[in-house]
Amino acid sequence: MRVYLPGTIGMLRRLVAEGKLQPLGGTGFALTPALRESYVSGDTEELEYAALLDAARASLRLIGDDEKEVARRVVISVDVDNATPRPDLDAAVVKLSGPIVLDDVAAVHVDTEEAEDAVRAAAAVIDAADLGDLDAEFALGEAEDHELAWYAPQELPFLLDLL
Repeated sequence: MRVYLPGTIGMLRRLVAEGKLQPLGGTGFALTPALRESYVSGDTEELEYAALLDAARASLRLIGDDEKEVARRVVISVDVDNATPRPDLDAAVVKLSGPIVLDDVAAVHVDTEEAEDAVRAAAAVIDAADLGDLDAEFALGEAEDHELAWYAPQELPFLLDLL
C-alpha cells in the first residue's frame, strides 16, 4: 500500500542518517476504502493525491512554531504492507506498526523555498483554521497554494545539503 507520511526536514535528515524513521504516532495517510467512499468520483491517482494533501496539511502540525525547523511541508511516500486503516480517525488515516526504512521510500515531496513564509504562517495557525477561524483558513490556503516538489529517494542527501 502506498502511504503518505507527514514529516519535516529534520525527520528527513534522521531518515537519511539512520536509514529508518518511526512516523510520529505511526500515523500516515493512504487511499483507504473509507477515502474512496467519501468521494463521489475520482480515479486512483486523484484520490491518492487527496491523501498526499492530507499528509501535507498534517506536516504543518509537526513544524508548529519551532523556529529551528525549516518551514517546509514534507511528505514521505512509502510502499508498505503494515498499514491499518483507521476510519475512526479520518477517511484517509492509517497506522503503521513499526518504522519505515529508506528502502520503503518511493518518493519525497517538499515545499520549495518560495513557500517558507506561507508555510511558517500556516503552521502557526493550523489549529485555529480547524476551528473555523477565517483568517487562519486564509493563511492555510496561502500555504496550500504552493505545490510540493518531487524528489527520488536517492536525491535526498543532495536536497538536504542545499538546505
